Amino acid sequence: MADLLIDAKGLACPMPIVKAKKGMDSLQTGQIMELQATDKGALNDFEAWVNKTKNELLETKSENGVFTFFIKKG
Repeated sequence: MADLLIDAKGLACPMPIVKAKKGMDSLQTGQIMELQATDKGALNDFEAWVNKTKNELLETKSENGVFTFFIKKG
């Protein structure tokens, strides 16, 4: 499924985005990163961040207070 899993659970904004950027920098174009976060602000943050980058938000899931984002490197 994902080429890279980032665990940002328990981290407050902006740390999930910081971790996401670092993770994306290590991926090749077309690879997928899965990031898990518990910060409620992460939903809006990730949508805005993906729109500013050439990456693609494939899927967002929310389960038991954990938000999971699947992002494809553009």
